[in-house]
Amino acid sequence: MGSAILDRFKTIRPDEDAVVDPQRKLRVGIIGTGWIAEAHVESLLRCPDAQIVAAADLEEGKAARFFEKMGVEGVHCYTDHVQMLDTEHLDVVSVCTYNTAHAVCTIDALRRGVHVLCEKPISATLADAQAMCRAEKESGKLLSIGVQPRMSKAMQTVKEIVQSGELGKVYYVQSGGGRRRGIPTPFGTSFIEKDTAGVGAMGDIGCYSLDMLLNALGYPKPLTVTGYKSAFFGTRPDSYPAHPEYAKLFGVDDFAAAFIRLSGDIVLDFRIAWAMNMDTLGDALILGTKGGLRIPSTECWNGSVGGPLVVYHQVGGQQVQTVLPYEEEDTGELFYKKIRAFLNAVKSGSPAPVPSREMLYNQAIVDAIQRSAELGREVQVEIPEI
Repeated sequence: MGSAILDRFKTIRPDEDAVVDPQRKLRVGIIGTGWIAEAHVESLLRCPDAQIVAAADLEEGKAARFFEKMGVEGVHCYTDHVQMLDTEHLDVVSVCTYNTAHAVCTIDALRRGVHVLCEKPISATLADAQAMCRAEKESGKLLSIGVQPRMSKAMQTVKEIVQSGELGKVYYVQSGGGRRRGIPTPFGTSFIEKDTAGVGAMGDIGCYSLDMLLNALGYPKPLTVTGYKSAFFGTRPDSYPAHPEYAKLFGVDDFAAAFIRLSGDIVLDFRIAWAMNMDTLGDALILGTKGGLRIPSTECWNGSVGGPLVVYHQVGGQQVQTVLPYEEEDTGELFYKKIRAFLNAVKSGSPAPVPSREMLYNQAIVDAIQRSAELGREVQVEIPEI
């Protein structure tokens, strides 16, 4: 990689937002008013062309209490998302429910002509993801999945480096990250119960890890998976000092690993953890025939980059490493950029910032890891027709 080519990867690019027309406001509804909805609302309040007019939550009074706490007035609150969709004239909704409710809420909104930003993972099952993609296609409306690390300058640089061809042919990628102790129960048990979460670490933060690498590669089709999953920590009472009873409710994975074959003769070595006796599973790596890329992990991994990207390459016959400039990014800002990009796409008619079709591949891998782990053998990845 010559220095002239590398210079474009050393530049921290400024944000490039579309021009916002505050006179053309989008009417917004929120489905699910748990903690993740706070980030959506905070970001929407920064958008002069968005007006939160309605919200739905199954628990009586929860939505009203949520907006009172957030200091937002005039929001019509419902306990039934279908009633909200049928009563209000909405342009877009944010689906902020637990995983197993993503599909029904998204499909109901799309079929009523409403654009949808659905939190990650796209769904709890591959069948649900397929149904969501079909509803999007039939409705002609937009479905984007809430993977805010895509908005990161570092993640965009990773993709730019890979797509530029400067690494040569990529043949091996390795995911990293993971948490030493980080089972997400500060707001209850919806992330760890099978009925609400459907899938554990591999769907919660594993989808980020998969998206980082697959997006950089151009989302090649997954072909086969040999997978493993376990739940050694989530089922232990001492994992929840304040709520040891949570251990009996734990019904998902807290660790997963897989060897994934992708089209283009690429292999993906995947691993993720909510809890383990290690501080990290390592950095993410991308190996090519002309160069390699190291993507540093973080302590409590959530899809972000923990330090400068490092390119390993050859210049003038010498094996060298080039460290790219690093700018720490605020997670709140990435949430805002996610919301802003979605609203821009809705208003301009441009493609979804995080297309559902790509996240269908992501979910197909998660599904295959679970099937492989349960069968104890390699399985074919099934990509359903849309």
